Amino acid sequence: MRHRFLTALAVLLLSLSTALVGVAHAAVACSVTYVKSWEGGGGFGANVTITNTGDPLTNWRLTYTWPGTQQVTNGWSATWTQSGKDVTAASLSYNGTQATGAQWSIGFNGTYTGTNTNPTSFAINGVTCDGGTGNPGQQALQVTPTSLSVPEGGNATYAVRLATQPTSNITVTSTAGSGDTNLTLTSGANLTFTPTNWNTTQNVTVTAAEDADTTNGSRPITVAATGLTSVTVTATETDNDVPQNTYLTEFTTQYNKLKDPANGYFSPEGIPYHSIETLIVEAPDHGHETTSEAFSFWLWLEAQYGRVTGNWAPFNNAWNVMEQYIIPSAAGQPGNASYNPGDPADYAPERPRPSQYPVPLSTSVPVGQDPLANELQSTYGTRDVYGMHWLLDVDDVYGYGTGRGANLTECGDNTKRVTYINTFQRGPQESAWETVAHPSCETGRFGQSGAGYPPLFIQGGGANQWRYTNAPDADARAVQVAYWALTWATAQGKQSQITSTLAKAAKMGDYLRYAFYDKYFKNPGCTSTSCQAGTGKSSSSYMLTWYYAWGGDTGGSWAWRVGSSSWHQGYQNPFAAWVLSPAGPSALRPRSPTAASDWQTSLQRQLDSYLWLQSAEGGIAGGATNSWNGNYEQPPAGTPTFHGWAYDHQPVYHDPPSNRWFGFQVWSLERVAEYYYVTGDAKAKAVLDKWVPWALANTTFGPGNTYRIPNDMTWSGAPAASYSGGPDGPGPNPGLHVAVVNHTTDVGAAAAYARTLTWYAAKSGSAAAKAGAKSLIDGMLANKDAKGVGVSETRADYNRFDDPHDDAANTGLYIPPAYTGTMPNGDAISAGKTFLDIRSFYKDDPDWDKVQDYLDGGPAPTFTYHRFWAQADVAMAAADYGTLFPNG
Repeated sequence: MRHRFLTALAVLLLSLSTALVGVAHAAVACSVTYVKSWEGGGGFGANVTITNTGDPLTNWRLTYTWPGTQQVTNGWSATWTQSGKDVTAASLSYNGTQATGAQWSIGFNGTYTGTNTNPTSFAINGVTCDGGTGNPGQQALQVTPTSLSVPEGGNATYAVRLATQPTSNITVTSTAGSGDTNLTLTSGANLTFTPTNWNTTQNVTVTAAEDADTTNGSRPITVAATGLTSVTVTATETDNDVPQNTYLTEFTTQYNKLKDPANGYFSPEGIPYHSIETLIVEAPDHGHETTSEAFSFWLWLEAQYGRVTGNWAPFNNAWNVMEQYIIPSAAGQPGNASYNPGDPADYAPERPRPSQYPVPLSTSVPVGQDPLANELQSTYGTRDVYGMHWLLDVDDVYGYGTGRGANLTECGDNTKRVTYINTFQRGPQESAWETVAHPSCETGRFGQSGAGYPPLFIQGGGANQWRYTNAPDADARAVQVAYWALTWATAQGKQSQITSTLAKAAKMGDYLRYAFYDKYFKNPGCTSTSCQAGTGKSSSSYMLTWYYAWGGDTGGSWAWRVGSSSWHQGYQNPFAAWVLSPAGPSALRPRSPTAASDWQTSLQRQLDSYLWLQSAEGGIAGGATNSWNGNYEQPPAGTPTFHGWAYDHQPVYHDPPSNRWFGFQVWSLERVAEYYYVTGDAKAKAVLDKWVPWALANTTFGPGNTYRIPNDMTWSGAPAASYSGGPDGPGPNPGLHVAVVNHTTDVGAAAAYARTLTWYAAKSGSAAAKAGAKSLIDGMLANKDAKGVGVSETRADYNRFDDPHDDAANTGLYIPPAYTGTMPNGDAISAGKTFLDIRSFYKDDPDWDKVQDYLDGGPAPTFTYHRFWAQADVAMAAADYGTLFPNG
């Protein structure tokens, strides 16, 4: 009896001890809102918003149970797992810590059969959440963002909406708490949401008064409504009374404009659009498409935000959204297991004009070996490629994602709105005005009946295939950005917060080596289709070519990969090459055994390429090709070569000539300038010492912060000699010349130019470069508007909307006579149709009347565009200058 009593007593004491220890633990309380983002064809997506109403969390685990057959297929901003009907979403390294009142969102895509009923009960760390569940009619506040930087003497906004439709009006109040009283609510403190406008965001404005102190104070703001869980927004003043903060304040102002939901830079999924404006035709043929370029600039913007504020959650989130939407998932790459590196693709020639398409495939032309596939599979355990596809139709303007029915998951794309598309497919003369936009997942539902769009490009091409194209400069920029995120977060003692993102950047750099290779893995100096095919890495140029691409059969029976046979100076990134080489930081070292040494070779190759292409004046000429005329012809006699690849002043595309735009100069040289700043490399310095005076000599600064920078350029002559290596690099080019044709105030090019000058001046001490950078930034900021920085553009090229095809003039949309089909909106595709004919949706655009007037004989229309990448670069130019030159 005594033994049993003592045992029972011990159990009782242990229970009491456990209970007492539990009292000391954090009290978990929470509210969860579950909202479907789309549904159709057996698939759906949902966003889950979590509000911490209890004690602060250091990590969290959301759990719930499906009421039906739902299955999570992929998710973001959490580690998603499912066992039976039980779902778990666990915090990641960057979002596990959540303060009291914090609100954050996660999401997923899934499948179901039968009825898709929302889950009704959620728990955080095993504690059931109160209110705001997935039941229709239950309500919650949705507030974005919950951390706000407010420039002193300026303002910033956060957006409020309801989670579900109310049955009557709901008043939402914002109340400022204790803290910096210079931060006040100046509009939106009382908002009314009705059963009609409940899902329309309304803004609350926070203003920071001018004062004489030099501290960055904060103030919490409580967003509340009767019966609902409140949300806390933390507003922090960015002080402008210290000299170095002037331009950092401008960064914050511009950043807040980009992140303000009312300005429309981001889609509901959180994807950056190419531009706010929808009527725009350039590389993307609609403003609400987006590119891998835009994603890479978003990463850069958020890295700069982490640099200024110490908050790295937005940087991690940007990579996660990028991974979710523009890096194809494993399900989106079926058949990679069948890929044969010994036979990577069948040869198809490229032709000078679209009218020479479709072209035949040939199995008789020798194709080289892919030396990366087995190494990457051994390293990462998969044949899948980790790289961005270059183009998304974010709002599904074309309609390839709508109503897909049984085809919904054929390419692993479970969204109705955000769709992988492509345009350029028919040689160097195919401008955006001559393209047919088509889905990357080709099922034959649109285009030519049963065959889809491939018959426009390949003879005998048909449906049931997927194809992705990578723009290497965007992936390299992501690696470049990751270096700075690592550098700045480490200086703040916060490197651990971005560790997982850095590993992903290193992985992306590993796969980016596919951009080194000739399109069909042929050796350098190939001058006929029968030339020797590559073995091992003999076909590598070690340059960043224009693209790499991969695809396969939707049924999983075959897959292919190709590189590109032309490289352009504007795509090179010696800084990214250095980051991924043995000299770079170990946190960004690619895992494959030969990757770092490949990038070391690429670094020296890229630096030499700038010297080989530098004109007598200083501008950098085009690039080189290993496939003259796109089908491995013999180049003209006397054409100089770079490691066997022939000089081309306009590599890749000719409409317009690819090296005409000054933007490619500053995009590329900015990377050289950052590399020079970090390493002091003598070759980089030599290139910049000549380029900067040339650029400044062709730039004018006028009264009232006005500026004019180069816009279009023409080229003559060629590099002085062929080059295949040497310790000193190529010599000068007295016979290679550049001429600036006209000038512009374009803010995207001006921002990249200013950043180039800033980094160069900070390392070299050049007073002229520093003054030029400051004048450009001040000039851009003089054009500030409510949504960013805007300058008017006259678009004379918009007369091409209705250009008929003219083969002699190489203009207008070409459709082969044998091809007939239909776009998803019903527009007919056939010979004689124009760009506008197969994009009739443009006629419904609010800006269309300006274009129609022009087509009817009126003046060329003018637009003020807010391209995301350009607006982000304006913000970063201010941040770079404000940090590198703290005294102005």
